[in-house]
Amino acid sequence: MIIRSAEFVASNTEPAKCPAPNKPEYAFIGRSNVGKSSLINRLVAKKKLAKTSSTPGKTQLINHFIINEQWFLVDLPGYGYAKKAKTERSKWAGFIEKYILQRENLICMFVLLDSRHPLQKIDEEFLTWLGENGIPFSIVYTKADKLGKNQVQSNIAVIERDLMKTWETLPSRFLTSAETGTGREELLAFIEECNQANTF
Repeated sequence: MIIRSAEFVASNTEPAKCPAPNKPEYAFIGRSNVGKSSLINRLVAKKKLAKTSSTPGKTQLINHFIINEQWFLVDLPGYGYAKKAKTERSKWAGFIEKYILQRENLICMFVLLDSRHPLQKIDEEFLTWLGENGIPFSIVYTKADKLGKNQVQSNIAVIERDLMKTWETLPSRFLTSAETGTGREELLAFIEECNQANTF
């Protein structure tokens, strides 16, 4: 897939106020500081489409972007919100949950996991929740450039071994790097394939 255009559409905390659900939609989510905004920017080849920050929890809204005027990319707040007040975390969790469960044109949740670290309990709980609610998702390993290839593969093997304690089979997985572009073409090809299979 060639990215010809990527434009901001809207930000809000009300799923009912999201753009009309008339195009395929793909949402990106992960723990705070997993590299989500950087990966989104690399994916659409725009350096500042999604706001990046060294402070975890920068994204606090449901952010919609339209890509090639054909599909929506959604940047969701990270779960974890390291330094945010508990009341804020609870509020954000509420509207994220509502969005995920009610958004009828949501084709796939891309759940980002940092390839440098073991599976975290919060990641495992979120993936289980998606499964229990029948939400289609893929796993996107980030920051592949930060470690040697063998170490990354070893880390991923440990993560997937832990996941297989709960799951009979795993969904599509992608190894990515916002720095080098690793995995970009594979992710875009997956989205294009899904777009062709879903019409609105």
